[in-house]
Amino acid sequence: MAEKTSNYYDSLPYGRLGIIALDSCREMGKRVDDYLVQWRKERESDHKTNLSVEGYERDSYLIPSSVPRFGSGEAKGVLKESVRGDDLYILVDVCNYSITYSLCGYQNRMSPDDHFQDLKRVIAAVGGKARRINVIMPFLYESRQHKRSGRESLDCAIGLQELVDMGVENIITFDAHDPRVQNAIPLHGFETVQPAYQFIKNILRHAEPDMKLDSDHLMVISPDEGGMGRAIYIANNLGVDMGMFYKRRDYSVIVNGSNPIVAHEFLGADVEGKDMIIIDDMISSGGSVIEVAKLLKERHAKNIYICATFGLFTNGLDKFDKAYEQGFFTKLVTTNLVYQTPDLLKRPYYINCDLSKYVALIIDTLNHDSSISSLLDPSDRIQRVIKKFMNHEKI
Repeated sequence: MAEKTSNYYDSLPYGRLGIIALDSCREMGKRVDDYLVQWRKERESDHKTNLSVEGYERDSYLIPSSVPRFGSGEAKGVLKESVRGDDLYILVDVCNYSITYSLCGYQNRMSPDDHFQDLKRVIAAVGGKARRINVIMPFLYESRQHKRSGRESLDCAIGLQELVDMGVENIITFDAHDPRVQNAIPLHGFETVQPAYQFIKNILRHAEPDMKLDSDHLMVISPDEGGMGRAIYIANNLGVDMGMFYKRRDYSVIVNGSNPIVAHEFLGADVEGKDMIIIDDMISSGGSVIEVAKLLKERHAKNIYICATFGLFTNGLDKFDKAYEQGFFTKLVTTNLVYQTPDLLKRPYYINCDLSKYVALIIDTLNHDSSISSLLDPSDRIQRVIKKFMNHEKI
């Protein structure tokens, strides 16, 4: 249940709650809906009998929708019930490549572009009838193309502007590659959420028995200079030191759209005999984070826990299987905010960090038109889970 100390639900809801989970996010949407149904049934609230808050307690807040396709590959968004006056939350996972569609007899896997177009189709199907439209897009569309270097497109900024032009008021994303992209829509809501609390809780829950939370035995590592902010936040909350690697690149060559990394240079204190938490926003192919883990092992680091908000694993899991067998890392933690293959969930070294409850809490809070500041800075909750770990209590 939501924490009893919270009173965000005392305020009047912005509108009748409605959740549209696109095909890419069906499983997450179902779990989020289950939490909301449970909370609102158990909650003592005047909204249940208030005639001006119709539909506060329901068996489901999910609104049936679909995006059927023609044989040519064209599509349309369809809503199967009215959303007039609703406070809508649309969930989409632009990285879910497991979904296919037929194109002139061929089976195509959906790309981020396809998912983004489907999102716009569903918004178009709403037709301006909803009271408010909020988009929850855990992996921000085209977030890796967030700035211009030379004659390049600014895809992420254009995508955000397209959404607000269609009537979207709030965009909630997780661990944006560069949150400054919100400057593209300065007059609209844009929140990038860090799952720091969930990472710390899952690491401590699955940590080796001899883990100690002090600077002599633990260090947080940022694999590059761009991720220093999240590493500093976690290190400060744990009360330990931080180290970082910076990527020395060959700027005379471009491979697969980027300059290849020549070497990883380490900046930080001695790591010998210490546990390491490597924290990053995403794992793409995995080559970079495995190289960092290998270099830490060469410096005689102890247990290595790799954490990333988005586990894309674009080149498969073989590289991680081999690195685990060689002892380069102890555990790998990623979230269910993007598609996870069944093979990944079976790996002995993998820890699934479920963010469904967190997403449900964000939706519930925003629907009551309350501030989510406490959710964006979970320092108090982190300290509580650390205290439980130190007292050998169940986390």
